[in-house]
Amino acid sequence: MPTGIILLDKPKGLSSNGALQRVRKAFGARSAGHVGTLDPMATGMLPLCLDEATKIIAEIESGAKCYEFTLALGRRTTTGDADGEVVEEQPVPALTPSAVEAVLMRFRGTQSQVPPMYSALKRDGRPLYELARQGIEVERAARRVEIRRLELAQQLPDALDLVCESSKGTYVRVLGEDIARALGTCGHLTRLRRAWVEPFRGMPMYSLEAALQSAESRQDLLPPDAALQALPKATLTADDVVQLRHGQAVRSGAGIPTETGQRVRVYGPEGVFLGLAEAKADGWLQPRRLILADAR
Repeated sequence: MPTGIILLDKPKGLSSNGALQRVRKAFGARSAGHVGTLDPMATGMLPLCLDEATKIIAEIESGAKCYEFTLALGRRTTTGDADGEVVEEQPVPALTPSAVEAVLMRFRGTQSQVPPMYSALKRDGRPLYELARQGIEVERAARRVEIRRLELAQQLPDALDLVCESSKGTYVRVLGEDIARALGTCGHLTRLRRAWVEPFRGMPMYSLEAALQSAESRQDLLPPDAALQALPKATLTADDVVQLRHGQAVRSGAGIPTETGQRVRVYGPEGVFLGLAEAKADGWLQPRRLILADAR
């Protein structure tokens, strides 16, 4: 099986699932999943996990993400980006860099955010964007998000280039609309690019064409544990490996700094990655997400 992770530079105009399915088919993977969803208008890093690597998607999704985007001021659209229809226009006040910075300061830190109707969240099994296209709006619960970094990269006539580092679940389109409103006008995104996803900051991305071309050699696939290097590591004996693969808890070994409930990446005596275990009391490891022995 083509187990591994490929860091796709998603092209504009293609949905995240559309990109995923093209790569999955090219690699011949039986299962695949992407980390986070990028709108069709958006570009940038979209980690794709193939076959056994899908078991660690949840570990990657919890990490921070960095976005670069352009907020056009004076017009609001149905979708919050350039793909929607203009539904509101307002004059743009004269803005100094210091005035913009004063507003950006208000959005840094932990806050509540209501997801947009044009999103992949589901209500009664149906994506919200399907309801939105029918003109139906339903109540959405606010969620807590953290904006760790929000900076003005460039101020343009009636537009702002911004950089944002945020937690899981942040909708940059909503953030852009909220910033525009706080500036005394309305706005929508005309550009959105995801620069990186933890823990792949600074790592090379591959275009869709390059990813498809590499399917035969699989040279661009990262091993599943490439996303887990921040977790404690435990190396097991051959006997422990047998027990672990039968779903039995094993001793973590001396010197493994673990706290109860913490995830631990576990390896066999020859350095083969076995998957994830959960630290229990008194140094025991309970298997949680194991990689099949024949996965490569």
